[in-house]
Amino acid sequence: MTDFDLEGHAARLAADGYTVIEDFLSPHALAAARAGLERHLGAHTGRNNFEGFRTERVYTLVARGKVFEDITEDPRLLALLDRWLLPGYLLTASQGICIYPGETAQGVHMDDSFYRLPRPRGPASLSVIVAVDEFTAINGASEVIPGSHAWDQAQVDAVMARGAAKLLQPVIMPAGGAIVFQGQLLHQGGANRSDASRLAFTNQYCQPWGRTQENFFLGVPQDRVRAMSPRLQRLLGYDIWPPFMGHVTASHPRKALDPDWVPPVVADELKAQT
Repeated sequence: MTDFDLEGHAARLAADGYTVIEDFLSPHALAAARAGLERHLGAHTGRNNFEGFRTERVYTLVARGKVFEDITEDPRLLALLDRWLLPGYLLTASQGICIYPGETAQGVHMDDSFYRLPRPRGPASLSVIVAVDEFTAINGASEVIPGSHAWDQAQVDAVMARGAAKLLQPVIMPAGGAIVFQGQLLHQGGANRSDASRLAFTNQYCQPWGRTQENFFLGVPQDRVRAMSPRLQRLLGYDIWPPFMGHVTASHPRKALDPDWVPPVVADELKAQT
């Protein structure tokens, strides 16, 4: 992490609501991520305009390859998240996104809008989108409204009523680059007007008190979680946010990863039956 300009990226995140890390993935990690994603394409097309009718999404990506585990706990990324989120923050979403030619723009939104907190405010979540294919002005690059993370609700409502399209700026970045942005930043997935697909993936992280978008307790088999690093286990929710949020019948949730562990309520019932 020695050449990573943490202070510069943190300053851009504070001022503009986003920052771009152009060399986020090494060539080796980029090739591994592409191969890992391509294995799963062809299984899930969008069911509405937000998912995208000409977009494929691969959910629970963190459990679909070691490369995605490593990227989820990338130290540069976690160092940035540490500036905005409370200790014990969680992974809330992890998915691959392939936008095919002819896909329309997604619609302007905020990633943490379901946390119904008054604006202006600090982030309830932060997102990272990693370009597996180059992001261009015509192939469905993410589009952002710089500075909108700091707006109050009246400003957001006024811009949305007038039409936010003229304020959007495409995020142009090379394959292997990443954008990190605050969850209350106005943005959208752009229209793909090119003749090729645009492949990317996103991880989102939320405050430790927030409900996660994906239920990783059910989505990731415990055998898989046991093989993950302790840091990644904590990001998936196998931890306590003090004093006791996340407990399992008054026990630490990490105990549930022991294959021989029996929840106290089950143990009590079994004892009562003998």
